[in-house]
Amino acid sequence: MLALLAYCERGHADLIVSDMVVFESNNNPHPQKRQFVTAIIHQAQEHVALTAAIEQRATAFEQLGIKAVDALHLALAEAAQVDYFCTCDDQFYRRALAVTDLQIKVRRPLDLAQEIAG
Repeated sequence: MLALLAYCERGHADLIVSDMVVFESNNNPHPQKRQFVTAIIHQAQEHVALTAAIEQRATAFEQLGIKAVDALHLALAEAAQVDYFCTCDDQFYRRALAVTDLQIKVRRPLDLAQEIAG
């Protein structure tokens, strides 16, 4: 993940955050992690706000077995029209790959690093 963040810092890709990233960071009980994520949030080139249409898309993802919070993350990323959504959560990754009409690519950190470097 740090290599991917550095890749963004060097200007090779845009970092996009959402209301869900901010929400989760603000509710993180670990001050150091919260501070680290807050710093990343400030580096983002774009911030995507939650809307009713995004919530509706997230509900469709939930019906496919994706947890509510993950579904919101995914719907926000799709609304932002990102190229890639990166996750460390293997269960979420597998379920996201099963979404047949998903408009973005979901990758694990190592896979994404290899794909964009290649």
